[in-house]
Amino acid sequence: MFEPAPLIDTPEAPAPSGAEAEWYVGAAGAKLRAALFTPPGSPRGTVVLSGGRTEPIEKYFETIGDFLERGFVVLAHDWRGQGLSARALADRLKGHAKGYKPFLEDFRRLLNAFEDRLPRPWVAVGHSMGGCLTLLALAHGEKRFVGAVLSAPMLGLKFGKYSVATAGAMVGISNALGAGSRYMLGQPGAPFDETFEANTLTHDEARFERHRAQIRAHPDLALGAPTWGWLDFALKAMAYVSKPERLRGVTIPVEIVSAGEDNIVDNTAQTTAARNLPQGRLITVPGAYHEILMETDEMRNIFLRVFDALTGKTAPKPAEAPKPAPAVAEAPKPVAVAAKKAPTPKVAAPKAAAVARKPAAMPAVAANSTPKAKPAVAKAAPAKAAPAKAAAAKPAAVKAAPKAAAKPAAKAPVKVAAKPVAKLAAVTPAPKAAMKPAAKKAPAKK
Repeated sequence: MFEPAPLIDTPEAPAPSGAEAEWYVGAAGAKLRAALFTPPGSPRGTVVLSGGRTEPIEKYFETIGDFLERGFVVLAHDWRGQGLSARALADRLKGHAKGYKPFLEDFRRLLNAFEDRLPRPWVAVGHSMGGCLTLLALAHGEKRFVGAVLSAPMLGLKFGKYSVATAGAMVGISNALGAGSRYMLGQPGAPFDETFEANTLTHDEARFERHRAQIRAHPDLALGAPTWGWLDFALKAMAYVSKPERLRGVTIPVEIVSAGEDNIVDNTAQTTAARNLPQGRLITVPGAYHEILMETDEMRNIFLRVFDALTGKTAPKPAEAPKPAPAVAEAPKPVAVAAKKAPTPKVAAPKAAAVARKPAAMPAVAANSTPKAKPAVAKAAPAKAAPAKAAAAKPAAVKAAPKAAAKPAAKAPVKVAAKPVAKLAAVTPAPKAAMKPAAKKAPAKK
C-alpha cells in the first residue's frame, strides 16, 4: 500500500501529467519522498533522477518533461535532509548530514520499493551531490543500471583560499568540539538572499526565478547553508570515489558533463574520475555555471544530446510494431461452370528492401569561451535533424523481352540542420577499446 505525498504546482512550473508522489521508508525509518512520472505509450526504459544539495523534486519538472518526451518513465526523489523528506535537525534550514552510509541505504531502498514499476533498462542521472552519491552507489556494487549521465558531479569542492587538507582539519576540530550541527563559519541559514545578477549557478534568469517562486509557494522546500557535519559527509564521500581501484568495477558507460565555469565543484576531480572509470567520458559545457540543467537552452541542450547518445545505445527506441495483415474474406463455395482456359497467373512484383537507418551522430560540443553577456532566455526544445527518407525502388514490369540494365540512381545528399554548438571536448579514459577506422567513401561515378 503506497501512501501518497504532495507535489507542489506553481504557474511557472506545473507538474508533468501522470505524476504520482508517495512516501517510502529509508534508513533508520526516515520518511522520504519520491515521485513516479509515466509517459504515454510504451516506455523505452526508466531514468532515476537524483538532484543536488538543496534541490527538491519540483525543481526538475522541466527536465523530467524532457525525459518523458523521449519515452522514459522517471523516478525522482528528495534526498534525506532536503525537499519534503525527513530533516536531520529541528531547524529545517540547516543542511546537515551524518556520514554517507544512510544516503546509500536510502537509495537502495528507493530502487527496491519502486523496482516492479520501473521498466528496464535503467539509466541513472545525477546532479552535483546527487551525481556523487550515484557514482558512490555504483562503486558500492549497484548493478541495475545500464548507464549514467552525471551533471557537474560533486567529486571535489572548491574552498577558495583554503586547501582540502585545511577544510578536513577544520571539520575534525568542529567534531571534537561537538559543533557538527553548526553552520560552517557562521554562515546564515536564510536561502535565496542572492540576486540573479550575483548568482553563480545559472545564466538563465527565468529558470533562476522559477525555483524561487516554488520556494515562496511552499517554504518547507527551502534549505539553507551546510553544517560542519554535512561537510564531513561530503569530504568522506568524495574521498571514496577518488580512489582508482574503487571505480574499476563500474563497467557501465558513465558520461560526466562538466560545467566550464563551475565555482562550486572541482572540475579536476571530474577529469580524474572519467579516466579511472573503464567506460568514463568527460564532456565540458563551455561557459556554463554549476547548474547545467538550469542553464540557458544552448548549454543544457548539450547535456540532453549527451543523454540521447548514451540512451540511443543502452535504451534504444522500440521498433515500430508490424502492421496487421488485412482480413481474408471467406472463399465462396464452388459453382459448376463450363470449363474455361485457365488465366495466366500474375507475377507479384518484388517489394522494395527496407533500408537500415543508422542513428545520427551526436553533434559536437563547442569549445568556445565564456560569453561576455548573459545569454537570452529561450525555452525552445532541442533541435533535431530529420532523418532522410529512403526512396522505395520501383519494381520492373514483367516482359518477354530482355531487360535493359538500369543505371544506379545518384543518392541525394542528406542535409542536417546546423546546431549552435561546436565540438565535444571529451577526455577518453585509458585503457579504452580501439576505435575502428571510418570506411572510405567510394569515388563518385561520372
